[in-house]
Amino acid sequence: MKKIVVFLFFISIIASAQTAKGVKIAYIDMEYILEKVPDYAEALNQLELKAQKWKQEIETKRTELTTLKENLKTERILLTKELIEEREEEIAYFEKELLDYQEKKFGPRGDLIVQKSVLVKPIQDQIFTIVQDVAVQRKYDFVFDRASDLTMLFADKKYDISDLVVKKLTTAQKREEMSKKQLKALEAKEALEAAKEEQDENPAIAERQRILDEKKAAREKLLEERQKAIEDKKAQAAEKRKKLLEERDAKKNGTVIEKEVPAGEAETEKVIAVDSDKIIPTEKKLTPEEIKQKAVDQRNKKIEERKKALDEKKKKMAEERAAAMKAKEQKTEKKE
Repeated sequence: MKKIVVFLFFISIIASAQTAKGVKIAYIDMEYILEKVPDYAEALNQLELKAQKWKQEIETKRTELTTLKENLKTERILLTKELIEEREEEIAYFEKELLDYQEKKFGPRGDLIVQKSVLVKPIQDQIFTIVQDVAVQRKYDFVFDRASDLTMLFADKKYDISDLVVKKLTTAQKREEMSKKQLKALEAKEALEAAKEEQDENPAIAERQRILDEKKAAREKLLEERQKAIEDKKAQAAEKRKKLLEERDAKKNGTVIEKEVPAGEAETEKVIAVDSDKIIPTEKKLTPEEIKQKAVDQRNKKIEERKKALDEKKKKMAEERAAAMKAKEQKTEKKE
């Protein structure tokens, strides 16, 4: 009856999930998970050895009981009524003792079930905690246990998160043996894997992450270009300083490096070679005062040219105005 009620409850949940959008369901297989836990498997093996020992003891007692029954059957005709009753009471007591021992070891509340429950409970609690964390992280609405009383006639493998739970359970056990640095690296790796899994399940998140990655790549490229521009400017400044130092050294050594000066400020300087025995004639080098005076002359010349052009423009405009007035007067005279 209990299984039927649970099954009907499960069917109602599935029906509701089909009609409701966004409802997420997953399931685990507790037996499968427990089999994958090394500590549990080892402890279960030890418990199984105990069970085998208990079975051997029960089998030995059963053999003794069978022997007592066979002896009574063989010797019944030789025994008195009192001895037969005494033998029967002994067999009944031995038989009851055997049943009690069997119940104590393998009954519903026997040692095997109790020790197995004690063994399983800490691991089950840890599994339940991990399942809750996974459900919250992946936003599952329901997580079922396939190994429970719930009858699952069919379950798609893509909804099975048992391997994920085993992985997290193993990681949790290893975590206890790790250093703080190793723990930090493991947590970062788990966060990255969780984010990737969430992206795989949600295309919108994956698309948003793709856009963010593209923006990040564009920012990094822009920063690289800016850094390159800064490096180029530094290189140009270093080259300029180098040239200035070369020019200064050349002047000290008696040579002047040929240098282009902007128009209107100075003439092009020629290299002057100085030798101890003879001097090679070259063009005269302008002094700073001569350079300044030449710039002033050129500026005055430009002002004069601009003034002359302006006077010519004014003169032309006056002539055009006079011609217009004369034409207007002639037109007026013709009308009269």
